[in-house]
Amino acid sequence: MAPNLFPTATFAVLLSALFAANLFELPYPYSSSDDFDDQLISKQLISSSTHADFGPFEIVPIDGALGPESYAFDSLGEGPYTGVSDGRIIKWQENQRRWIDFAVTSPNRSRCEGSHDHHRTEHLCGRPLGLRFNKTSGDLYIADAYMGLLVVGPEGGLATRVATQAQGVPFVFSNGLDINEKTGVLYFTDSSSRYQRRNYLSVILSGDKTGRLMRYDPQTKQVDVLLGNLSFPNGVALSENNDFLLIAETTTCRIIRYWLQTPKAGTSEVFAQLPGFPDNIKRSPRGGFWVGIHSRRKRIFKLILSYPFIGKIILVLPFDIMEFYTHLAKWRGRGLMMRLSEAGDVLDMLEDGSGVKWKAVSEVEEKDGNLWIGSIHKPYAGKFKFK
Repeated sequence: MAPNLFPTATFAVLLSALFAANLFELPYPYSSSDDFDDQLISKQLISSSTHADFGPFEIVPIDGALGPESYAFDSLGEGPYTGVSDGRIIKWQENQRRWIDFAVTSPNRSRCEGSHDHHRTEHLCGRPLGLRFNKTSGDLYIADAYMGLLVVGPEGGLATRVATQAQGVPFVFSNGLDINEKTGVLYFTDSSSRYQRRNYLSVILSGDKTGRLMRYDPQTKQVDVLLGNLSFPNGVALSENNDFLLIAETTTCRIIRYWLQTPKAGTSEVFAQLPGFPDNIKRSPRGGFWVGIHSRRKRIFKLILSYPFIGKIILVLPFDIMEFYTHLAKWRGRGLMMRLSEAGDVLDMLEDGSGVKWKAVSEVEEKDGNLWIGSIHKPYAGKFKFK
C-alpha cells in the first residue's frame, strides 16, 4: 500500500467500525423534553414486522426503480402516488395490483430508466420527493430535489416548474411539501443551498445551515422565505386547523414548530427531540403526526456534530463518503417510525429490529386503515393494515 494512502485506509476502517457498531446507538426520548426513558415506551417497540394493532407487513414491489420517498392520494382517494429513483411518479392501481406511470419532472429521459445506478443520473432525470394534491383543482404539486417546485395536472405527464428560487437564491435541494387545502398555499423546504441530494450526507457532516422553509402562493406566484439558517430541513406538515407547521430538521434530530396563526405567528420553537434522523412528517387521520426516521442517531454522529471539524475532515478525504455510507446502510440500520401527539409526545412507535423488511424509513402515510411506508433504499412500498 502506498504510504500516502495508509492514513486514509486506516480512517476508513475505523469509520466503518464506528458506524456499524451497535454500542454507539443512543436511547430514544419519550416526549419533547431531553429526558430519556426506554421503559416508558418499551411496550410500543417491536422487533419484527408485526404489531398487536396491525396485520402482517405487506411488500408492494416496484419494477425498475427503488426509493418510494413520499406518498399522496388524489381527491378520489386513489393511489398512492409516489416518486422513485429514476425520476418517475407512479400510481398504484389497487384493482389491478400494479403500478402505472403517471408523471415525470424532467424532459430529459435519456438513460433514466433501466437497471443502473440512478443515483448517478438523478440530477438529470429528476428525483421527486415531496408530493401533495390540491384536492380542489386535482393538480399534483411536487418538490423535486433538482427541478424545484413543480405542478402537473390530473392527467399526469411532464410537470411544469412553478418556482426555482427565492430572494435570488436558487433551490439546490427541494424536499418536503404540504398544502393548505382551504387556501391552496404551499409550504416547502429547500434542505441546503450548498449541497444537492446526491450529497445529502455532506449536509449533515459539514454542519450546513443554509436550509430554508418557504411559502408559495399559486394565486400571486410569490415565494416567501419563512425561516432560514436551518440544518437540513426535510418534511413539513400543517396542523389540523392550519395554525402551525411542523418541520423535520434532520441534522439536529428534532421537529420544529413554526406558528402561522395566534399571537405567536412568525415565531418558531422546538416541538420534539427524536431518537434519530427524521425524514418526512405527515398528519395522521387519528390525530397527531407520523414521522419517518431514517436511522437512529449513534454516538459517533453526536461526536461529529459536536465537533464540526471532524465532519469537514471526513469530507475532504479522497474517497466517496456517499458510496461508503450507502454500502453500509444496506447491511446496517433498521426501520423506525413514530406517531407524535400535537403536544410532541409519543403515541405510537414501530421498529423493525432486524432491519430486513423496512429500513431508512422516509415516510408513513396513514390512509383507510393502512400505513404506507416509504424508504429511500427499498425497491418496494411497505404496507401495514390495521386489524
